[in-house]
This record gives sequence, C-alpha cells and structure tokens, in this order.
Amino acid sequence: MATEGPATRRVRVAEHPRLMKLKEMFNSKFGSIPKFYVRAPGRVNIIGEHIDYCGYSVLPMAVEQDMLIAVEPVETQTLQLANTNPLYPDFSTNANNIQIDKTKPLWHNYFLCGFKGIQEHFGLSNLTGMNCLVDGNIPPSSGLSSSSALVCCAGLVTVTVLGMNLSKVELAEICAKSERYIGTEGGGMDQSISFLAEEGTAKLIEFSPLRATDVKLPSGAVFVIANSCVEMNKAATSHFNIRVMECRLAAKLLAKYKGLQWDKILRLEEVQAKLGVSLEEMLGIVEDALHPSPYSPEEVCRCLGISLQELRTQVLSPNTQNVLIFKLYQRAKHVYSEAARVLQFKKICEEAPDNTVQLLGDLMNQSHVSCRDMYECSCPELDQLVDICRISKKLPISLKTAYFSRQKKCASLDI
Repeated sequence: MATEGPATRRVRVAEHPRLMKLKEMFNSKFGSIPKFYVRAPGRVNIIGEHIDYCGYSVLPMAVEQDMLIAVEPVETQTLQLANTNPLYPDFSTNANNIQIDKTKPLWHNYFLCGFKGIQEHFGLSNLTGMNCLVDGNIPPSSGLSSSSALVCCAGLVTVTVLGMNLSKVELAEICAKSERYIGTEGGGMDQSISFLAEEGTAKLIEFSPLRATDVKLPSGAVFVIANSCVEMNKAATSHFNIRVMECRLAAKLLAKYKGLQWDKILRLEEVQAKLGVSLEEMLGIVEDALHPSPYSPEEVCRCLGISLQELRTQVLSPNTQNVLIFKLYQRAKHVYSEAARVLQFKKICEEAPDNTVQLLGDLMNQSHVSCRDMYECSCPELDQLVDICRISKKLPISLKTAYFSRQKKCASLDI
C-alpha cells in the first residue's frame, strides 16, 4: 500500500552474488562491512511522455534494473560516497554542509539531492556520516531514470540511517522535490514509480494528491526495451527545462486568452481544471488561442503584458532565460493529446476487447508521432528503430522517449 513504508526483508548475502560482490568491494574500499543495503528500481514509461510536469497522469512500470547501495553509518560527520563503476570517482563531504552544484551534474550530486531532501524535510542539522558504495545496472542517460533511482535510493538510505519513518508516497514526493536541487524541473513520475511500483502491474500515476492505480496489461503483449545507443543527460543541458518552460508559457497564454488569472497558472492541467472542459475541448482552445509559428520572448511579453525583465526573472528558469524561440502551440497540442491517450490506454486495458493489443499499439504509435513532431523529443536513431521494428514485425510498435532526444530510448513491442 502507498500509505505504508518501503518493504524491508532479511537476506543471506552469500546467497546473492551481486550483494556478495558489493559486500566484498565495500570491505576493500572502507575496511568494514555494510550494515544494510537499499534498492530502488528504474522505470519505463509506457505512455504519457512529458506530461507529468504539466499536471497530467502517466502510465509507467518499474524495470528490473536498479540502483543498489551498501551502507554503513559512522560516528563522524563525513559522508563518503563510492561507486563500483570506475568511471565515477569517489566523493566525500561534511554531512551537515551539503552543496550541490547545478552547473555540474556529477553522479554524486544525485545522491546529495536525496540526502538533502530528507535532511530538510525533518529540519535536521546534526547528521551522522556514512560510508556508501553505489552499484547501478541501469544504463546512464538512457531514459530509464537512473538518476532518479539514485535520488530515491539516497533518500531511503538517509531515512534508514536516521531511524525515521515515511510512507512510500511521502518519500516519492520528497525525492521528486529534492531532485530539483540539481536544476531539473521534473514532474515526479520517476520517483513515484520507483517507490510505488509493484510486481506484475503497470501503474497509473496521478498527481495532486499523488496516488497510484494498478493497470493490468494484456497477457498477450510483451514490452521490449531497445537501445538507440544515443545518450542525453537531462541535467547537463537546458533542453529538458526548455520544454518545461514552453509548457508553462503555453499555460499562461491560454489562461490569459480565456480570462483567467494567468500569473497564478503554472501547468497546462490547471487551465483545463479551471475552465472545466474536456481534453478534446482544450485542443480546440489551443487552435484558437495559439499560432503554430514560434513565439519570440518579445511576443510572449506582449501577449501577457509584461516586460522582458519580468519574463526572465519571474517566469523563466535560470537556464532558459536566453532562449530565443518558444514553440507553444506544438507543446500544448502534444500535452493535451498525450493526456487523452493515457486515459484511453487505461480504459482499453480495463475493458480488454479482443483487439486490445492492436488498440494499445495504435495509441503508442500516435504517442511516438506526437513526441517526434509536436514535442521534438525524438532523434533520427530512435525514428530508425521504430521503422525497422514496424517493418520487421508488421505490428504496431512505439519506441518511447523517456526524457529528451539523443538519449537511449525505451521501446514497446506488441507481439
């Protein structure tokens, strides 16, 4: 249950080769034995791309690949972090003086996000240190949420060391908020499914308040994760945050067009909720209110009746203040149509018609086209994978983008 805390269980380390290897590496690194281990899985989003931060429901499921951390609390205030991957250097800092550099998305900063989030949630100022060895088998910058899994794992490590109790929902909300310390304006899907996932089911994740509903996938469908071999670290560029800001600007312009108090609006879902209309009606409003050609910052200011300085300091995030064009029509069209596809996907799974697999495949194909053309979060390699799989299997397929273009993508293949 979401109101419960994360599951704990006793295991015999010797019976688990990965744990045994991690224990041996920990002993080699720190000269001691870990007191406990924490795990958080990655995820694949089946449908609902780039709409969680707009306030809309998404439909992900966890994957077996995960982040695993061996932990030993220590009596000093030193936080020592190491990684089994030699590409990631060791790091140490004072547990009560956490500094996160947004300009450098180094691996240890994601751990610090989770650690700091728990620290600030409880208002603690005299934390004990710990030795931590991280082992992850989620491919980095892959669209499978390796960074968020590390944030979640770190949050769970910190709660455990402190002896505090939090529900899975509380942990997910704290970790979603704390990952923004590194500068990424995410919406909370990744952290939510990492904590709320259950074996054998996908989840409809809804926000405000956060809740998860089981979605039983058809027994005749197999979901395949494919690799386009193209990477993108969402925190290393402004690309992800530009999309977030474009959606925010679109929401404000739509609110202004409909006579709402636009300056209080942040998400596209808020506009729909305040107007009390359907997603299909919102798509019609987008056609009336926004034009397909890109908006300049100056045009946005004219539409909202604000100065360029106000736009940059009160609306845009720091790493989007110098963006020259905003594609508001395309982003809003994608968000409202994708939100509708999520609900249609869930309904089809519940009703389970004879052609369920075909119908779900059609929705995922539509999702990919929208991601490619409206949201521009695909890449040539991903599109080529889609074409190859469709030709090879003669069946619906959608290779999903989990964050932004030029990264390893997730694929869904109906068999």
